[in-house]
Amino acid sequence: MPRIHPTTVIEPGAQIADDVVIGPLCYIGPDVVIGAGTQLQSHVAVVGHTAIGRSNVIWPHATLGASPQDLKYKGEDTRLIIGDHNTIRESVTIHPGTVNGGGVTRLGYDNFIMAGAHVAHDCLLGDHIVITNAVQLAGHISIGDHAIIGGASAVHSYVSIGQYAFVGGMTRVTKDVPPFMTVEGNPSQVRGVNAIGLERNCFAPENIHLIKDAYRRLFRNPNGDGGAVGNLADNLAVLETDHGDDECIQSLTRFLRRTMIGLHGRYRESLRHDNRHTNPAR
Repeated sequence: MPRIHPTTVIEPGAQIADDVVIGPLCYIGPDVVIGAGTQLQSHVAVVGHTAIGRSNVIWPHATLGASPQDLKYKGEDTRLIIGDHNTIRESVTIHPGTVNGGGVTRLGYDNFIMAGAHVAHDCLLGDHIVITNAVQLAGHISIGDHAIIGGASAVHSYVSIGQYAFVGGMTRVTKDVPPFMTVEGNPSQVRGVNAIGLERNCFAPENIHLIKDAYRRLFRNPNGDGGAVGNLADNLAVLETDHGDDECIQSLTRFLRRTMIGLHGRYRESLRHDNRHTNPAR
């Protein structure tokens, strides 16, 4: 039997696994599914069509599944799907998808979402990601596995952040963040390779060496400001010729080529279906 505090309200229709623990003053809506071993500490609201997997820990005042903050949303049947072994700290808000964005916001496995962070509609987060305190993710953002977003950073809608990337604290992210790289600043710029993150995740020294070489070819210039050197397409072609058999280089070049065809440095912006120049009706 689940352990549910008597002050918690669970609407008829909610599906709660047998060993879920729900603390005081929580609210669970009728279309919610909560998997085995998940804990809701207290004062947690889970609403909408929200599915939460196994062994998650959700801290006080988190709100999951509330209607998207999108003027185009008209109450459609959209979803929030949360995987297993995630930690969601105090006052985090995560919203479901919208029709315009595919209808699903998805959080993968073993992620750590710290206090006060916001994950907006249609965001797609992978696994082993750290979103630190007060990070604000706008809609339609994609984040790859093992990325880390520093505190109080703000990420523009439709941005993609690659795997193993590191975003420094208080960064304004308006363009795609390449995998394996560190970005920071306002506006954000590539500052170097996330070497510490790669070492912690047991990347081989030869792989790190190739990624550092790619950084020097693609982003290092005499001014040291993280700007690209020469023509990016030409540099990518040379890099692929020299190291195209390396999986990390393949991931990096594939990511950057997608960004090049996007709008305003954001690949996912090129996928949007709505007219961004039309003001939504309230």
